Amino acid sequence: MTMPYRGMDQAALNVAYNNTQAIPDFAAVYAGFKARSAQFYETAACQRDLRYGQQSRQRFDVFPSQNLNAPTWIFIHGGYWQGLNKEDLAFVAQGPLAHGFNVVLAEYTLAPQASMTQIVDEIGSLLDHLAGNHDRLVVGRGPVCLSGHSAGGHLSAVHRSHPLITHAMPISPLVDLEPISLSWLNEKLNLTPHEIDAYSPLRHIGKGAPMTVAVGAAELPELVRHASEYATAAQNAGETVRYVTVDNGTHFSVLDDLAQPSGILMSALVSDMARWAFADRTWMTSSRVSLCS
Repeated sequence: MTMPYRGMDQAALNVAYNNTQAIPDFAAVYAGFKARSAQFYETAACQRDLRYGQQSRQRFDVFPSQNLNAPTWIFIHGGYWQGLNKEDLAFVAQGPLAHGFNVVLAEYTLAPQASMTQIVDEIGSLLDHLAGNHDRLVVGRGPVCLSGHSAGGHLSAVHRSHPLITHAMPISPLVDLEPISLSWLNEKLNLTPHEIDAYSPLRHIGKGAPMTVAVGAAELPELVRHASEYATAAQNAGETVRYVTVDNGTHFSVLDDLAQPSGILMSALVSDMARWAFADRTWMTSSRVSLCS
């Protein structure tokens, strides 16, 4: 890299975006996530591996609520657009399920098999599919929150203007693709100048559903910057947004908080959805946990 980015050379940028090396024993943390998710699948009612396209990873899971008019929470996993599966992080669905949400866990083709443009388009196709089949899938009868973590947070921010979406919750979102393109992550992503501009949510402020933007207070500084700058820019543009931090939360422990019905993230989400978007709050009566107001 001939020019530094915000004072960081190539080596510093690589460290600034290496979340797995920023915590002790990531392998054990990841193994724990997978074990908890596998156990969750064994006990929760679920429609698994439904299709929204012909590619092998164009699939999703639905965990239905008991209420026909329940809100829906769609979650897109992270992994820097090039790793992880929806099955790895399924345990996070426990938080929204406890609040009476339908839950959709989304999957998509990973880089380098798919470009950023293809990945973004796949999530758009998923949302179109859910909107077009809401009677069969019990998705979209109540309000719909699009959420995601890290790369999934990016994709939720990109698509928050989709007609199906009434609220968005990007968690630790990567909203500026320029530094991503200058780091080790671009070896598989091969981001083009057009993709950097078109799919950087920080460059497209001023439209979309109300947002709850969240990040762990103990995450890498660059991840905190992405979230805080995005929330601030949206607020300055007159958008409806709240910025939430998880005290002592790392890039991965925020997922533990998300899975807790009374955690910081679910409490903020339910409160924000109730306050901002819906005159008709009948969906709230399905909650199995006391709601914030």
